[in-house]
Amino acid sequence: MDFLAGCIGGAAGVLVGHPFDTVKVRLQVQSVDKPLYRGTFHCFQSIIRQESMFGLYKGIGSPMMGLTFINAIVFGVQGNTMRMLGEDTPMNQFLAGAAAGTIQCVICCPMELAKTRMQMQGTGEKKSSSRKVYKNSLDCLARIYQREGLRGVNRGMVTTLIRETPGFGVYFLAYDLLTRSLGCEPEDPYMIPKLLFAGGMSGIASWLSTYPVDVIKSRLQADGVGGKYQYSSIMDCTRKSIQREGWRVFTRGLTSTLLRAFPVNAATFATVTLFLLHVRPI
Repeated sequence: MDFLAGCIGGAAGVLVGHPFDTVKVRLQVQSVDKPLYRGTFHCFQSIIRQESMFGLYKGIGSPMMGLTFINAIVFGVQGNTMRMLGEDTPMNQFLAGAAAGTIQCVICCPMELAKTRMQMQGTGEKKSSSRKVYKNSLDCLARIYQREGLRGVNRGMVTTLIRETPGFGVYFLAYDLLTRSLGCEPEDPYMIPKLLFAGGMSGIASWLSTYPVDVIKSRLQADGVGGKYQYSSIMDCTRKSIQREGWRVFTRGLTSTLLRAFPVNAATFATVTLFLLHVRPI
C-alpha cells in the first residue's frame, strides 16, 4: 500500500509543481553574460509570453511517468525500512528516508536529465519558430543513448546521489517532527491543514539542505545542449561556476524552487497520508 500511496501522491505533486521546476532550471543554467531572465517572476512572464502557457509544462512527460513511480519507490522503501528498523524514532525516519532517496536515484537521474533537456529546448524562442530537437522525454533519452551510451543517460548520477540521500533523510525527518509537534491525529478536525503545512515545510527543509548540489546537477545535465561541453567533472563545474558568478550561484532559482516545494510536497504528503489512513485506519 505504501507503493500505491506514493504513486498517487507523486502524480498530484507533479501537476502542482512542474511550472515552478521549469523556471528553476531555466534560471539555474542561463548564461551569466547574457541572462534572458531577471528573476523568478520575469522568467514566468517571459516563458508564457514567448512559449505560451504550455512552455511551463515542457518536459512534464518525464516526471509524470517517472515521479509517480519514484514516489512509489520512495514511500514503499521508506515504509518497509521503518518496519525493518522497528522503532519509530526521528533517527530511524532519517535513515529510512536516506535509504529511499538512494535507491530511487536509478530512475530519478535519467528522468531529470530528460526533463532538463526538454525544459531547455526552445529557450527564449517564439512558439511558432521553435525548432524541436526532441519530440518527447523518451525520444530525448533515446537520442542521448545513441550519442553517448549508458554513461550519457546517467549524466549527473553522482550529484543526484549526493543530493537525494541526505535530502530525503531530511524530508522524512522534518515531516515526522512536524506531524508529532502539530498533533496530526485522525479525529482532529484540522488534520488536513496540518498535514498540508507539515508536508510543505518538509519539502522546503529538504531543498534548503541540498540546493547547492542541485544547481551543479542541473548545469551538468544541461551541459552539451547544442554540442558544446563546458564542464569536465563535478569539481570543474563547481570551480568555474564560483569563479564566474561567485557564491550566489548556489542560490540561482531558489525562489522558484521554494515556491514550488511547498504546494508540491503539501499535496504529496497529504495525499499519501490520507490514502494510507483510509486503507489502514488503525
